Amino acid sequence: MEDGELEKILEEVSESFILETKGKGVEIISHFDTDGITSAAIMVQALKRLDKKFSLKIVKGLNRKIIDSVDKEKIVLFLDLASGSLKEIKESNLKKVFIIDHHELNKEDIPENVKMVNPELSKKEKISSSGLTYLFCKKIDETNKESAKLAILGMVGDTLEKEIDKLNNRILDDGKILRKRGLLIYPSTRPLNKVLEFSSNPFIPGVTGNPEGVLEVLRESGISLENGKYKNLIDLSNEEMERLVTSIALRSPGKKDKDLIGDLFLINFFGKLEDAREISAKINACSREGRPEVALGFCLESFGFKKKADSIHAKYRQELVSGIRQANEQKKFIGKGYVIINAKDCIKDTMIGTISSIIANSKTYENGTVIIGMSYDGKKKIKVSGRNVGRTGRNLRELLSKVMESFNGEVGGHHSAAGCVIEREDEEEFIEKIKRQLELEIIRIAEKSSA
Repeated sequence: MEDGELEKILEEVSESFILETKGKGVEIISHFDTDGITSAAIMVQALKRLDKKFSLKIVKGLNRKIIDSVDKEKIVLFLDLASGSLKEIKESNLKKVFIIDHHELNKEDIPENVKMVNPELSKKEKISSSGLTYLFCKKIDETNKESAKLAILGMVGDTLEKEIDKLNNRILDDGKILRKRGLLIYPSTRPLNKVLEFSSNPFIPGVTGNPEGVLEVLRESGISLENGKYKNLIDLSNEEMERLVTSIALRSPGKKDKDLIGDLFLINFFGKLEDAREISAKINACSREGRPEVALGFCLESFGFKKKADSIHAKYRQELVSGIRQANEQKKFIGKGYVIINAKDCIKDTMIGTISSIIANSKTYENGTVIIGMSYDGKKKIKVSGRNVGRTGRNLRELLSKVMESFNGEVGGHHSAAGCVIEREDEEEFIEKIKRQLELEIIRIAEKSSA
């Protein structure tokens, strides 16, 4: 059963949306990651069923320039973003704005012309924007239940599969998702040797990106070729699975069983049972390679876009493994409770967030350690991504917001995953200020604990 507060918000906002969009065009602006793309795909299908006119723009992030470019006469719908841009929306003179998002916000900043669905307004449930968009569209029309599997893909893309609560369970049931227990390496529906070689989450030291290391793990686990190829992960016997988990755990001393074993979500996609994590990764790869239209077409199960998505994903995986190597080789600023990796132009700006997450999940550093990844975004900007190891510790959105008071830029995200964009000319000053702020936070924590 859905939480009463969120249920009421969904009811009110969906009714208002139907009323306000009558005879008017809708401009959808959605985030370019898996959660944003799946949110857009769910909404596009729902609006088509309503025969409403709409346009769609996929963006890396929201800034004043994008907000000011919006047609003031249209109804504007933001998906998976805008919670951190409420002041700019208020100053933009947009007539009517709807926001479906799950990022942190300041409730006092919500303008009168904005209707919002956000768990921060109720009991802060752990749910993706795609999950919220799905529940919103289901309120409009029950036939939108067909989009439930897209909401699950968005949830997996935002690494919320371990946070499934009653809301998300309802979506799992609607999407007819098969859930199995197993090793959290994906895709579970592909030959094991390739899956291990390209495993980035979890990153396996000596195995990821190393074909010889892969063969060594398989030999240790007593897993050999059958008819010229290795088994798929989901086809392993219980004994084989136990031996494989042991071999991987020995190479990842910081990892516990709960980090390696969990729920695998199998989804019917293009008429085949597929690992939701692989589909989610393909959507993410397309967007981060600058092809959000391919990601969207893939979500809508167009075979033409499937071939393109497969090709883009294969290239992206190679780049990701290379990016992880680069991150490990980079000179780092390491202090008490933090690590700053300034990759400059060695890692793509579209990959720095993913790589920061991989490092945070690798257990190389203690829980609570702040990972700050930085990468050049073109000639004038730098993308900054912050992650907490173990998803515990300081509020990164607040931390970055404090630092960004000295610079021209916006901050978005959550407690344990947040980011911003700065000017290249502010690179050194930004590093010094964030180091100072991180060290100041440590002093405050020490003072509190001794009080």
